[in-house]
Amino acid sequence: MNTIATIDVQRASQLLKLLGDPTRLTMMKLLKSHECCVCEFVEIFKMSQPAISQHLRRLRDIELVKEERKGQWIFFSINENHEDFPFIQSILEQLPEQNESIAELEAQGLRISCN
Repeated sequence: MNTIATIDVQRASQLLKLLGDPTRLTMMKLLKSHECCVCEFVEIFKMSQPAISQHLRRLRDIELVKEERKGQWIFFSINENHEDFPFIQSILEQLPEQNESIAELEAQGLRISCN
């Protein structure tokens, strides 16, 4: 039995177009299991802060990701309450884990911790 709710073709097309960018798709996979801040994505993707912020803005604009301020940092995570989360999750489950990126950040001392 398929537990994924049906999704309108137009909406699915919009989401697939947004996730068709390798950076945004990788961000979503990372956010599936880790909260991250912009500066961590800058290190992971070797991109400028404005470029990373632009990718996150596009994901945030349709509320696929949410942000939470912790001290001076803003952390991003997947919005699991989004109506299209089951569709997104089914895509992300097909992708390889990205934990090595987080492990590299930790090894370099670049992982942000607010504990």
